[in-house]
Amino acid sequence: MTRSCMLEWLKEPGFFGTHATVGADMSQLMATFFTGLFVIGWIQAKRHRADAHHWMMFGGMIAMVAFFISYYLFRQLGVLAFEGKEGFGGSQALYDYVFIPVLTVHIILVILGLVMAIYMIVLGFRAQQVIDGVRSLRETLLLTTWKKIGVIFGTLTALIIVLFLSRIATADFSMRKFEVYLGLLAVIAIVFSVEMTIQRIWPNGARRHRALGLFTMVVYCVLFVTGTTTYTMLYLLYPGKIG
Repeated sequence: MTRSCMLEWLKEPGFFGTHATVGADMSQLMATFFTGLFVIGWIQAKRHRADAHHWMMFGGMIAMVAFFISYYLFRQLGVLAFEGKEGFGGSQALYDYVFIPVLTVHIILVILGLVMAIYMIVLGFRAQQVIDGVRSLRETLLLTTWKKIGVIFGTLTALIIVLFLSRIATADFSMRKFEVYLGLLAVIAIVFSVEMTIQRIWPNGARRHRALGLFTMVVYCVLFVTGTTTYTMLYLLYPGKIG
């Protein structure tokens, strides 16, 4: 399916029976799916079922990252809602003082959630150990150096540049493409900065994983609430002219 066909499909009426488009309904469905996996995975961790926790969280985060990256390419993460009040059928005051603040928090949490997803995937693999088939966290220091970070970031930057050049070689250059790849580099840089900062606070890998896991879980739950709130306001309570 080409990009233009995908865009047209995403603009079709949604499948939940509201005023939403397919794109909006797909976003809400996937957000519910991700959050469900994260909650189940967190419960498994509380019950000390490390293997179930690992695969629930890993699968959910991989799916979330892949979905948001692809969704950004097609719908810009719903930022179209910032373009004007025509997409919102409520009053101007409700739009200015309720909808926009909630949407702003939601988009900030999306960015934070993506950063934490990538970071927690890497941290999960680094902090774990498997002994006789039993997965657990290692209660040891887990530190890295700026030199190692520089090598990894340089390698990833080179790969992203090659990918970007290959894209513009087969299609016209656009600022949209440039912003996407630059944004990807920025997310990676933020992840590495987070690692170098947080390892000073929690040098123990297991403690770091538990503390940040709880924080990330809260972020995803609030993300789901804000996303559901904007969906409800846009497509159930105050539908506007655009989806």
